[in-house]
Amino acid sequence: MANKTNPGGQIYQIKVSLLHTRPPIWRRLLVPANISLAALHAVLQIAFDWQDCHLHEFRIGRQRYGPLDIFEDGDNEGLLDESKFCLRDLVKKVGDKILYNYDFGDDWQHSITLEKILAAEPGVKYPNCTGGKNQAPPEDSGGIPGFYNLLEAISDPDHAEHEDFHEWLGRDFDPQAFSKDEINRRLREIFR
Repeated sequence: MANKTNPGGQIYQIKVSLLHTRPPIWRRLLVPANISLAALHAVLQIAFDWQDCHLHEFRIGRQRYGPLDIFEDGDNEGLLDESKFCLRDLVKKVGDKILYNYDFGDDWQHSITLEKILAAEPGVKYPNCTGGKNQAPPEDSGGIPGFYNLLEAISDPDHAEHEDFHEWLGRDFDPQAFSKDEINRRLREIFR
C-alpha cells in the first residue's frame, strides 16, 4: 500500500477500544481522514496484532460496511463496500463513533472514536500509533470468556489448561505488553 503522508490533509486521531475488557485494551492512532475503511481494517489488524484470518465489518447504526465477498451464501444484503468509503465520509465530528467487529465467532467488538481532527505534519508518515494499553487477545482464543479463561490459566500453575496455553502461546506471553514502536514498524512495512 502506498505511504499516506497526506501533505496538507486532515489527520484523524482515533481511539480504538476492544469492548468488554478489564483492564481496557485500546490503541490511539493517527490516520489520514481520507483512509478507506478497507485500509483502516488493515491498520486495525496491525494495531491489535490480529492475523486477518476472519471476517469483519464496520457498523454505524444499522448500516454495515465490509468486503462484499465476505459471505459465501451471498448474504450481503445491506452491506456496503468498505473500499468505496473513506473514514471522513462516515465520521465527521469529534465524538463520532464506529463499531468494528472482527471474527464473528469470537466477536471482537471495537469502538472507534474520533478524538481530534488535526492538520497533517510535514514529514510525518501516517498511519501511526501514538499510544495504547495492554496486549490484545490471541487469535482464536474464544472471545472475551475464552480470553479471561486463558489469562486465569496462564497465571495459575494448578489450572487444568495452564501447560496447554503456555505451549500454545509460549511462556513469555504478557497480557500487559504493548509496544507502539513495534506497531509503527509493522505499519511502515505495509504503508510505505
